[in-house]
Amino acid sequence: MATAKRSSNAGTGIAARFDARRLLGNNLTWSVVALVILIALCTIFDPSHEFLSLHWNKNTGGLSGPLITMLQESARYLMIATGMTLVISTAGIDLSVGSVMAVSGAAAMQLLTSGMNVWAAILISLLIGLLLGCINGALVSILGLQPFITTLIMMLAGRGIAKVITSGENTDASRVAGSEPLRWLANGFVFGLPVNFLLALLIVILVGLLCRKTAMGMMIESVGINPEASRMTGIKPKKILFMVYAISGLLAAVAGLFATASVMRVDVSKTGQDLEMYAILAVVIGGTSLLGGKFSLAGSALGAIVIAMIRKTIITLGIDSAATPAFFALVVIVICVMQAPKIHNLGAEMKRRRALKAQAKAVAA
Repeated sequence: MATAKRSSNAGTGIAARFDARRLLGNNLTWSVVALVILIALCTIFDPSHEFLSLHWNKNTGGLSGPLITMLQESARYLMIATGMTLVISTAGIDLSVGSVMAVSGAAAMQLLTSGMNVWAAILISLLIGLLLGCINGALVSILGLQPFITTLIMMLAGRGIAKVITSGENTDASRVAGSEPLRWLANGFVFGLPVNFLLALLIVILVGLLCRKTAMGMMIESVGINPEASRMTGIKPKKILFMVYAISGLLAAVAGLFATASVMRVDVSKTGQDLEMYAILAVVIGGTSLLGGKFSLAGSALGAIVIAMIRKTIITLGIDSAATPAFFALVVIVICVMQAPKIHNLGAEMKRRRALKAQAKAVAA
C-alpha cells in the first residue's frame, strides 16, 4: 500500500516537472512574461501614476487610458504580423508591407479628397494592396525570384507609387465630408473597446481558423519545410506561395487604412516606415522560425502586442529618441534569449554535470 502511494506521488512529481518544463519551453509563456514586465515598468515609472487607469470617455463612447491607446496602435501590427507569419512559414520574407501600407493609405486619402464614396475608396485601397501582394507572389512563385530581392524592390517602388498617387504631397482628408465611416474604423469603439483592435483580432481569428480547420495551414508548413517533397505529395507550392504573398499584401492594406484613418492624413515618407522590421520581430517573438515550417498565428499576434507595448514603454519612460532604437533592440534581444532552448535546458544541463562529477568522485574513491 505504502509502495503504491510512493509510486503515485513519484508519478505526480514527474508529471508536474514535465508540465513545468513544457510551460517554460513554450514561446507564448515568455511573450506573456515580457508583456507583464513591460506593463509593470510603465506602471512603476509612469510620471502620472495612471498607466493602468481606465476611464469612460463620453465623447468617444468607449474606454480611455494608456492601455487602450496601446491596443489601438497594436491593430496595424497585428495585421502585418499575421501576413508576415504566413510568408515566413514558407521560408520567404516580405519587406514591402510598410510600403504597401503607404500606397493603400495614400490611395484612400487621395480618393476621398477627390470626392469618391468612402466605401468605394476603402475597397479600391484594399484591392491595390492585394494587387501589390499578387505581384510579389507572381514574381516569387512563377518566375522563381528570391523573396528578399523581390519584396525589397517592391519596398522601394511602393514609396514611389505612393508619391505618384499624392503628387509628392501629404494628403489630408480630415475635412472631407462623408469620411466618418473610415474614421470610425480607426478611432471608434464597440463595447468600450477600440474598433480597429477588435476588427484586427477578428481577422487574425478567421485566418487562424482557415489555417487550422482546413488543410491550408498544413500545406503552408509543408512548402516551408520542403517544397519539392510537397510537390511530390500533390501540393502545388507555386499556388501556396502566390496565396501567402497576396494575403500579406491585403492585410498590409488593412494596416495602412488603420494607420492613415486614425489622423485622416497620409505622410508618404513616414506611413508604414520600419513596420516591416516590426512585423518580422513580432513573428520571431511569437516563435515562428525564419527557416520556414511550423508557425503560430497566436504567437505572432501576442508578439505584435508586445511590439506595441515596447513602443508605449518608450513613450512612458520618456526615453530619448536617439536611444529609442537601442532600447527597442535590447528588449527584443532579452525576449529572444528568454525563449532560447539552451536557456530552458540550462538548469537540467547543470544538474546533469553535477551528477557526473559526483559519480566520477565516487568511482575515484
